[in-house]
Amino acid sequence: MKIKQPEPFTFEGGERAVLLLHGFTGHSADVRMLGRFLQKKGYTSHAPIYRGHGKEPEALVDATPEQWWSDVKDALHYLRDQGHEEIAVAGLSLGGVLGLKLAYSEQIKGIVTMCSPMFFDNEEQLTQGFRYKAKQYKQLEGKDEDKINQEVKELMDNSKDMFKQLGDFITSVQDEVDQIYTPTFVIQAEKDEMINKESANYIYENVETDQKDIKWYKNSGHVITMDKEKEQLHEDVLEFLESLDWS
Repeated sequence: MKIKQPEPFTFEGGERAVLLLHGFTGHSADVRMLGRFLQKKGYTSHAPIYRGHGKEPEALVDATPEQWWSDVKDALHYLRDQGHEEIAVAGLSLGGVLGLKLAYSEQIKGIVTMCSPMFFDNEEQLTQGFRYKAKQYKQLEGKDEDKINQEVKELMDNSKDMFKQLGDFITSVQDEVDQIYTPTFVIQAEKDEMINKESANYIYENVETDQKDIKWYKNSGHVITMDKEKEQLHEDVLEFLESLDWS
């Protein structure tokens, strides 16, 4: 069975723009509802898909954090090329890590991190999550159980280097968080089973901006953008965006 591949999206809503960044192993669907909500409120939103994501799991193993960083910079420049001079960023999980890197590397209006890791102590959870998604994908392709198990085992054997690079990337961003003077809103789900939740406090305490806030969501898991409190999340992100000093 052929699986329909997800696409990046741009939802035109107004001059103010928000770059929406998905998580590791995810794609643009992670942030689509948030994008549609912001469009209705007068914001243009754009969500790229990083290399290796949104495809067969083997494609991810060949991709690197450096490529994902390059894809995120390209997405920022895409919005600028469309005439958006002022751009805020909201990122889920790895997307928030990439967003933090943008906040100390580029001129952005504000940064929202959602369940974003700062400590690479969750390799086991990441590996399990990757294995689960890979298996799911292969089942959708209609492969038989033996073939799935064999392919997933090969995949996991080949992914060790990617996970090491991912860990190094997260640590490199953690080291620079105190270079961030951009308004920051840290969002964390209390039922997050994927990352060390102390990451949220770390970001909040270490960014240098005076304009910062942190909020915990009681009934949500890691993919908070698609969980029970997503409507509240939408309103809170909007409130943060409205508080920024847009010209």
